[in-house]
Amino acid sequence: MSEQIQTDVRRTRLPRALTPFRHPAYRRLGLALTLNVFAQGVWAVAIVWEVIRIGGGPSELSVVTVAGAVGLLVPALLGGVVADRIPQKRILVGVAMVETACMGIVALLSWTDLTEIWHLAVIAFTTGVAMAFYYPAYTAWLPALVPAEDLLAVNGFEGVVRPTIGNAIGPGVGGVVVGAATSSAALGVAAASNLAGLAILTLVPLTALRRDLGTANSGNAITSALSDVREGFAYMMRTPWLLATLLAASILVLAVMGPMEVLIPFLVKDKLGGGPDDHAIVIAAFGIGGALGALVMGSLRLPRRYLTFINLMWGVGCLPFIVIAMAPSVWVVAGAAAVIGATFSAPMVVWGTLLQQRVPPELLGRVSSLDFFVSISLMPVSMALAGPVSAAIGMTTTFVVAAIVPIVVSVSAILLARLPQDELANPLT
Repeated sequence: MSEQIQTDVRRTRLPRALTPFRHPAYRRLGLALTLNVFAQGVWAVAIVWEVIRIGGGPSELSVVTVAGAVGLLVPALLGGVVADRIPQKRILVGVAMVETACMGIVALLSWTDLTEIWHLAVIAFTTGVAMAFYYPAYTAWLPALVPAEDLLAVNGFEGVVRPTIGNAIGPGVGGVVVGAATSSAALGVAAASNLAGLAILTLVPLTALRRDLGTANSGNAITSALSDVREGFAYMMRTPWLLATLLAASILVLAVMGPMEVLIPFLVKDKLGGGPDDHAIVIAAFGIGGALGALVMGSLRLPRRYLTFINLMWGVGCLPFIVIAMAPSVWVVAGAAAVIGATFSAPMVVWGTLLQQRVPPELLGRVSSLDFFVSISLMPVSMALAGPVSAAIGMTTTFVVAAIVPIVVSVSAILLARLPQDELANPLT
């Protein structure tokens, strides 16, 4: 099959970024992903205005968003265990079914004017739990659908879809529908889009589990699952490139996410005299930069110094926070945000490909869930600390710290874990 795939790719002469779409299975999965991401973008706006429609304020919205975050975090490690034990298509179909049902329930409650905050909190928690199983299963499934030489382009496509469809087009459509009709209509659009994605996802072929469970399913189910978690954790601890990069990324999240999510709105409002529209410009610039970074990276070959590239890009990519701290206008902030978005997304394309090529297939789900857990676990901590730290040392100093700490940590990870030697000894396809 590999020779036939290479022959077909040469015959079609598609640009590198488009070669995965020659595979029918991935065309369907990519379309299903796009519809799902669009639904999530519409949902993100619709749920806010549904809270407002029923008389809720910032406190009530916080209850709903925190419920979703808790739901996402609680089963994050279990998601990897499941992804390595159950065919990934079944997991993704199950997640899509839960999401579609939840969106449909809220749309129905809204249409009948029966929505209450506790309804939305329960739904947010449920969809958060479902999404915790999505990322490990999706990551572990891709190598079974496309050849290794196309993984970079596949990950690049996802890196384009999420910021453009999920952070720009989806929310934009949601806002238009809410403004032209009601939040009920927007919730219905989200549910319909997710249902369409679910229908297409069922057409993707079921692939065999890339793991011989052997005796892994024998004995107590809880004990067996815990054993799987320990196996994934042990692999991380004995794999220097993985441990060093995840630790560096976790410190980056702690240093950056709070200033990005909490302080930039107040910088725009209090220092630059901007409003919600100006803040939206900054968010859009971050998303556009991320999409361009992923698109360019997905169109190129894998860098030979891939570990150094990933860590340095993440570290250097935080330096524009210094520009944000000193920015005289919203457009300067937006420009810096675009650079940050690009330098965050481009390495993520390489990182996903790295996991899919160097992590043993039978461990890929669990390692992906560890990666996912690291990515989200310190976000609430960073957001909680941003306000008090800014009050104590000043907003400008907080942004400077967010710019400097990641580059120091990234360089330290490269040197201490001897990443240059590792990447040369283990070249990627």
